[in-house]
Amino acid sequence: MKNRTKMRRVFIYDTTLRDGSQGAGISFTIEDKIKIVKALDSFGVSYVEGGYPGANPKDDLFFEQMKKVELKNAKLTAFGSTRRKDISVEKDEVLKAILKSGVKTACIFGKSWDLHVKQALKTTNEENLKMIYESISFLKSKKLEVIFDAEHYFDGYKSNKIYAFEVVGAAIAAGADVICLCETNGGTLPSDIGTIVKKTITAFPAVKFGIHAHNDSDCAVANSIVAAEEGCLLVQGTINGIGERCGNANLCSIIPSIQIKKGYECVSNKNLKKLSEISRYVNEISNLIPNDSEPYVGKNAFAHKAGVHVSAIKRAPETYEHIDPSLVGNSRRILVSDLAGKSNVVSKAVEMDLGIENAPEKVKRIVEIVKAKENEGFQYEDADASFFLTTKKALESFKPFFVLKGYRVAVEKRLTGEIISEATVKLDIKGKEEHTVAEGDGPVNALDHCLRKALIKYYPEIEDAVLTDFKVRVVNSNANTAAKVRVLIESSDSSKSWGTIGVNENIIDASWQALSDSIEYKLLNKSKK
Repeated sequence: MKNRTKMRRVFIYDTTLRDGSQGAGISFTIEDKIKIVKALDSFGVSYVEGGYPGANPKDDLFFEQMKKVELKNAKLTAFGSTRRKDISVEKDEVLKAILKSGVKTACIFGKSWDLHVKQALKTTNEENLKMIYESISFLKSKKLEVIFDAEHYFDGYKSNKIYAFEVVGAAIAAGADVICLCETNGGTLPSDIGTIVKKTITAFPAVKFGIHAHNDSDCAVANSIVAAEEGCLLVQGTINGIGERCGNANLCSIIPSIQIKKGYECVSNKNLKKLSEISRYVNEISNLIPNDSEPYVGKNAFAHKAGVHVSAIKRAPETYEHIDPSLVGNSRRILVSDLAGKSNVVSKAVEMDLGIENAPEKVKRIVEIVKAKENEGFQYEDADASFFLTTKKALESFKPFFVLKGYRVAVEKRLTGEIISEATVKLDIKGKEEHTVAEGDGPVNALDHCLRKALIKYYPEIEDAVLTDFKVRVVNSNANTAAKVRVLIESSDSSKSWGTIGVNENIIDASWQALSDSIEYKLLNKSKK
């Protein structure tokens, strides 16, 4: 037991493409799945579960196409169940589909809770043991590596320990390479996980064990870590914890926790730096909004807002950071807000190369301006570009690239139901007046088109700047329809992305502020190169 705890190799088994796809609102195309497999392989996980062959045409076609894809690190795995009751293994469609998929590793699940045997399978405990034994033996006879998922193992253990052990014994006798203990309902707490894993491994010391945890009690990561500490050598989970109900164990938290903090090797340290990148990549393909507060990889995982905290991490980052963010490909963020002190502003000034870190009076002035602006409803945490421009204007070191003389937006709904948005903008650009008109998909889009149309011949570099996100928040909802709104815009070009903000009772003017800041920031950065 002690030697197992010290083993530094823990195999990562990713089931994003199967378990993850069972999450609400998630649906992968075949192309999506192949992209994710390649990314996971490059990242260095040991196994990628591709899906359930025979369950649907999409999974069958995926495995067929994967026969042409060469993986360098990961073993592509097919998932399935033990044979059905009263059917021979040779005639079982699930087992035949696994063989047809062409994989060299199979993961099959079987019931280890006698309640499920009786209620779900409608069979006897003895028949279930035969189903497990014969299915594993059959796949082993075909030269496959076999991982056995002991489904509902922890509930089964608590209900009938003797039968749960008989299930494990049958899988071992059949030649299973790994027995994965599944916490399928997600309700067992870490202390019980640790106890049950320890007793199971002690009873069967000659076989490799794994853990598969669900997150219904928000303990999937903790349960997986405890299981690894108690000797499990394989950990199953999904990127970002996506999955059915409350999700699966989040590999983006498990991997750095056991590798950095426990000394186990899951992926190379070089690849560990890709963790934040692969988290974002899977979110993008899944069409999911990233959880900014996700541990290790989230945008806010190493964000500091309180002045006391910022002051401390400048001296010693470990005062408020449990790891160096660069180890997982993330970075520190210093937030500027009404809670900010001089330390925040100075740190941000250094980050943005404002050159005021040694000018206390300027720092004091900027802190006062930021707090006054936040009192009006501005919030610079996700609007670094607007903070930069606000600072430059406060220091009187900013020369505008254009001056607004006026704008007008008209929205017309016609009898056909068609809605037309048209914007007119009048600008002073380099001493010349530009008066432009443009249509768009909505008033803000029309304003954006109009602004760009006016500027493009003077500043062609704005062509590659695109609006990538647009968010609206009500600042003071108690004012009802007269409430202020906060508009946050994210923009990007070929090299970077930036955020801008606008606040006003009028959503169009708030949008104009954020739009014009976005273009000004792009031009200012371009002019510095």
